Amino acid sequence: MKIHPTAIVENEALIAEDVEVGPYAVIGREVQLGAGCVVQAHAVLTGRVIFGEKNKIGYGCVIGAPPQDFAFNESVISEVRIGSGNTFREYVTIHRGTKDGSATVIGNDNFLMTGCHAGHNVQIGNKTIIANNCLLAGYVEIGDGAVLGGGTVFHQFLRVGGYTMIRGGTRFGKDIPPYVAADGENLLSGINAVGMRRNGFSQASRSEVRQLFRLFFRSGLNMAQAQAEASENTWGAEATHFLDFIASSKRGVCKTLIRNGTDESEEAE
Repeated sequence: MKIHPTAIVENEALIAEDVEVGPYAVIGREVQLGAGCVVQAHAVLTGRVIFGEKNKIGYGCVIGAPPQDFAFNESVISEVRIGSGNTFREYVTIHRGTKDGSATVIGNDNFLMTGCHAGHNVQIGNKTIIANNCLLAGYVEIGDGAVLGGGTVFHQFLRVGGYTMIRGGTRFGKDIPPYVAADGENLLSGINAVGMRRNGFSQASRSEVRQLFRLFFRSGLNMAQAQAEASENTWGAEATHFLDFIASSKRGVCKTLIRNGTDESEEAE
């Protein structure tokens, strides 16, 4: 174990033997750090925070702090659970759950860039890329493989489907279905065909998702009409996931501007 002499590590913390802790880092007594983790200078890990293996916690990160929730009671026992292989760059902040027994959960192999914030009870899947200064309010859910552009703001309880591509500098208050590209305030521009191909989704899967995208967002039908028409066909796994996501939305889903012809993301196929 390599711990800088200026770091403060409480005795009760559970730290694997090969963990590295940099200057002036602070690690609280309820923290668990798995093998191969690196905690850089001035990072603060506080409260009940459980890390898997090979996570890199960047300079000045604060992980496990109480939620920014006026209703939060300091007696609540909640936590942050983090998988393995994640990178948290400088000044990332992640707050623990706001209700007793709840957790903020981050999966494996995610990359959160400088200044990102994950509020209480956020759920992030695996292999996401969340660029600088993205702000995820409480209970936001991010699916596997999503790419969130820098400076983007997400309203509480919002869901972002897997393998989406979201333009930076935007803001969203409605759900973003999986496999799509989003480029404006609550606006979709097409499917993320390039992202789907790079992640190994077949031509048939991409075609089905494109077909459903056009049905729901280009045909002029409302959601109920589009769902009724879609139910008349049998779909593969990715298209079925797309349909289930829309059907389960509580906030409503983002829309698109009706256009004639195809859009750039479809033509990129």
